[in-house]
Amino acid sequence: MRLSTATLASGCILVVISSALAIATESKPRPFREYPGREYENFPLPPDYQEKTEWQFARLMYPPIAGGRGGGFGRRGGFRGGLNWKEGASSWTTDYPRADRHLSEALRRLTRVHVRSVEQPVDLDDGDDAYNYPWLYAVEVGHWALTDNQAVKMREFFDRGGFFMCDDFHGTNEWAVFIESMKKVFPDRDIVDLPDNEPIFHTVYDLNEKVQVPGAQYLRTGRTYEFDGYQAKWRGIYDGKGRVVVAICHNMDLGDSWEWADDPQYDAKFSAVSFRIAANYLIYSMTH
Repeated sequence: MRLSTATLASGCILVVISSALAIATESKPRPFREYPGREYENFPLPPDYQEKTEWQFARLMYPPIAGGRGGGFGRRGGFRGGLNWKEGASSWTTDYPRADRHLSEALRRLTRVHVRSVEQPVDLDDGDDAYNYPWLYAVEVGHWALTDNQAVKMREFFDRGGFFMCDDFHGTNEWAVFIESMKKVFPDRDIVDLPDNEPIFHTVYDLNEKVQVPGAQYLRTGRTYEFDGYQAKWRGIYDGKGRVVVAICHNMDLGDSWEWADDPQYDAKFSAVSFRIAANYLIYSMTH
């Protein structure tokens, strides 16, 4: 088994399993690819985007609920991919790729993990490719609709040691949509509120204060909540060994805080805590 070491900002040395072997697959990762998103098209690539690294921000692609934001309303009124979610026409492209690349840059600074400068969209229908990425992120899961086959693939992802973080969904209705797909993946496991002493909150940084990180709508409304999601919910699903394998950020929008971290109008305190959350989740996923 190949191992590598990651040195955190604190100077602590951790041993981590390299991405390709973390969940035991022999298939090679798909090449880097880009899609038109809801907000961005032709986003500039960093010069080192082809560098081979030990970790990549893997963004989960998914089909939308019927009548949902499949066709979407990007900054230019739609998607070049038409109504095909596999070509970017789904809420999975929210904040993409700006949030992903800002977070990757931040993780390079906050940890010594060798992070790729660009994200990787991951399609559960794409053979065994999902197993190349020990950490998956999905945005706006209040609008997703996993197929039965995708749910089976995602459960296998967890059974092989994968970690999943979901974010940017709000209120009662979007929670119900999220649950419908997640129960296909984990019909046998409960979603619970994570306690303050949960190790995932203390892996690199001590996250003692649970801040409700708002989306960019906060700049217009002054509200940190959306719909009836008045309080941030830090929830998760544990595996049989007591490890968090699903980290659920409900009634908050970390993706927006990464996306707008370089905008002086967006409060730095929100981006600061969201980068720390991501650093904790990354190191936890690589060491548990």
